[in-house]
Amino acid sequence: MREVEDIEIRKGMSVNELIMEMEKAGGFVAKKLAKAVDIVEKMITDEECRVFLSFPACIVATGVRGIIRRLVEERWVDVIITTCGTLDHDLARIWKKYYHGTFFADDRELYRKGIHRIGNIFAPMDSYGKILEEKLQPMIKELYKKKKTWLSREIIWEIASMIRDGEKEKSIVYQAWRNRIPIFVPGLTDGAFGSQLWLFYQDHRDFVIDSLKDEQELSDIVFTSKKTGGIVVGGGVSKHHLIWWNQFKGGLDYAVYLTTAVEYDGSLSGAQTREAISWGKIREDAEHITVEGDATITLPLIVTALLERIDSDSSTKR
Repeated sequence: MREVEDIEIRKGMSVNELIMEMEKAGGFVAKKLAKAVDIVEKMITDEECRVFLSFPACIVATGVRGIIRRLVEERWVDVIITTCGTLDHDLARIWKKYYHGTFFADDRELYRKGIHRIGNIFAPMDSYGKILEEKLQPMIKELYKKKKTWLSREIIWEIASMIRDGEKEKSIVYQAWRNRIPIFVPGLTDGAFGSQLWLFYQDHRDFVIDSLKDEQELSDIVFTSKKTGGIVVGGGVSKHHLIWWNQFKGGLDYAVYLTTAVEYDGSLSGAQTREAISWGKIREDAEHITVEGDATITLPLIVTALLERIDSDSSTKR
């Protein structure tokens, strides 16, 4: 048996050094977090591995948006699968601001003041639906002039390429377009971005989003990959879409789940990596770990540790 060792901290130690100390601790989630860093490092440095990243929209309303953007800028991920809300928050924050709030606000009062709440983040109504309609409708009109049928991946890249103002450099969508990283949104109509597409469709009935062609493109990426790795933040449709398609090639070779959901209710969001093995979504011999904890804490720690481990100018850029 391996001996439990105390975590030794000192002034000026790096995040990676702290993670390495946490690995010695034996318990509880600290050790899991350290293993997650090791697994993500292996998947992004494995030249045969395509890395898939999934995450929910809520964290894009927070500063963790910058952590996801950094993964894109480093080209440590090859494919993103997310929700419509990610597009909403990411694009809205190019032009408008979100603010620090509190979980304990009076939501009736917030509604009267025109403020949406996402946990302890405040998003004024003018910073959300209104600005998206103002900016997106002219862009969608231009897309329609080019052609009538689009994939979600295509339309996301095309809109990113049309952004000329605001803080576009901070945008996940903009950086994904610049770095040619596809973003797939299986629930494209489930949010403000999708509502703008629907609104345009009211007067342009030949405007089509071809979701099956999206799935074909995603499946082609999976089937042409020698190995695949999954960084799965949160749950929902993004998580399931990532692991679902990977089952058809024999499962993920590497998998890291970051979650606060519990498994005792049988939900997909709470299902741990070991359950996915029973479906063939993760290989029996895969390196995998489930890390319980708020991704606004765990993801920044993982990515910062990796930045310290991996040379940014190395061949890990894809």
